[in-house]
Amino acid sequence: MSPLFWIILGIIVLIVAIYITTYNGLQKAKVYTEESWSQIDVQLKRRNDLIPNLVETVKGYAKHESETFEKVVKLRNQLTQVPASDREEKLKVSNQITDSLKTIFALSENYPNLKAKQNFLSLQEELTNTENKIAYSRQLYNSSAAQYDQKLLTFPSNIVAKLHHFTKVDYLETPTEEKEVPKVKF
Repeated sequence: MSPLFWIILGIIVLIVAIYITTYNGLQKAKVYTEESWSQIDVQLKRRNDLIPNLVETVKGYAKHESETFEKVVKLRNQLTQVPASDREEKLKVSNQITDSLKTIFALSENYPNLKAKQNFLSLQEELTNTENKIAYSRQLYNSSAAQYDQKLLTFPSNIVAKLHHFTKVDYLETPTEEKEVPKVKF
């Protein structure tokens, strides 16, 4: 066998190795992005599990605030009905729940006995921790999405991505109303 044959064979093996490595890198980035989304889902589930306990704890102290409780429960139930594939709707309802929970926590200022109740304080702390975990999970998802999308745009992985129909994933964005500066009255 001639040296030319071995050179050509070496080049082919090198190209195949680069192709396989690039494809596997794209798959790993895609899986990591999906896994980071599942972390958001896990934290949303955790929060949903805590909400009924919080509502029951607060309900006895603030009976005339039933509209607030009903809204939280309605949103929680709505979130459980959103298909897992509809990430945008899931996040939209989740943001509404976050706003409603802020209202419930604000109620504790009007009810000193509630504010002092250990069960309420524990639930409030758990929900606060969960909200922080949701925020962290969203950051992780966006970082994972950025790495994945970067692979889709850079050479040589962009060629492999096009051949295998890999598609860009969207970042999670903060709703416009949450970006606005709060209006403060004096």
